[in-house]
Amino acid sequence: MFVFVCAGCGARLTNPLTQVELPAHAHQKYGNGIQLPVLMESGTFAVELQPWGLPWRRWEEIDPDEAAARGIYAPVYAVSGGPPGSVVIAPGDVRGTVLVPEHAGGYCCGLDWSDGLNMACEACGLPVANRVDDCSLWQAVWLMPDAVHRLPDGNADTDAVVLTWAELREQGAATPPGVPITRWGALCGTDHWWSWNPQWEAAAGRALAHLLAASEGRQVAVPRGLAAEVFQRALDTLLPAEQPTRRAVLDGPGLPAPDTDADIVIVPTHPQTGELWSPSGPATSAYPVPLPFGVWMSMAFPQPHLRLPVSGTMPDGVLRDDPPPPRPHHPFRADPGTFQHTLVRLPAVRSPWLREILENLTHHIHTGLF
Repeated sequence: MFVFVCAGCGARLTNPLTQVELPAHAHQKYGNGIQLPVLMESGTFAVELQPWGLPWRRWEEIDPDEAAARGIYAPVYAVSGGPPGSVVIAPGDVRGTVLVPEHAGGYCCGLDWSDGLNMACEACGLPVANRVDDCSLWQAVWLMPDAVHRLPDGNADTDAVVLTWAELREQGAATPPGVPITRWGALCGTDHWWSWNPQWEAAAGRALAHLLAASEGRQVAVPRGLAAEVFQRALDTLLPAEQPTRRAVLDGPGLPAPDTDADIVIVPTHPQTGELWSPSGPATSAYPVPLPFGVWMSMAFPQPHLRLPVSGTMPDGVLRDDPPPPRPHHPFRADPGTFQHTLVRLPAVRSPWLREILENLTHHIHTGLF
């Protein structure tokens, strides 16, 4: 476990924390006026390896070679000139900081980091972090890499144990595809509805970018069930139907090894390390498409809702939701921001047909594809 201290005076700024994978929805902006929860679980932190945050430079101000050196291969609205290595934590894990009132910018309901660092070390006044809690953004605190130091926590009893894939599978921590959504500031029960999980939409945006890159411009067929509901409509729309089809399959712990004719494997990432599941057997040469482990679990092992017990009655003390949670009222749509963020960082985007998809992204949003 680690703690983060001020680079200026060494004052402690966080609780003891364990490193985990950066969530796929870390930079997601969801809807308009939506109340999103805290991004990180208490006691954890994640590192953004890419540059993120102020200062932002317009694409027209950057040489394409410089952008490519930063890992961006297609035009975007703006490129971050900030340092890589920002650390994100839950707001409740922060200690010894104060808000900077003159940098308390936001859109309408809370703070973002449009005005610069809005949290400072209480001991010496050095700006160290950004608190984000505005509407439609995941609540988080982002520690700046040049303003803090990471130190081992000498008071921690034990370090976190990295679970094996088999142990993760046994725990079965699945992310549900549907959740209730609430607007920021809404009175209890007056403005909420059931919708696709924003985490699923962000994860699908990242995975769809990889599926298109792996398609090589040919049609892609994904497995029936949730995978088809999430990906197939977008793939059928964005890819030419007359080309030979490439086959994508789910692979990961607890599933049989893919067949020899699998061109693409949809696999989980380890929630602690971010490691990508490595296919075995004939599928080792297939293109791996990443999904967060919880989303992958729900897709690979969907849980049917049984309206009645198989036999007898429900055991004492067991509660059930009946009828099942309502279905979202619209077809699944991948998050366009996460999709664009991922696709512009894949070298395959230099292909003219992929570049055309990016250029028409606004149109695809307006038609309800994203």
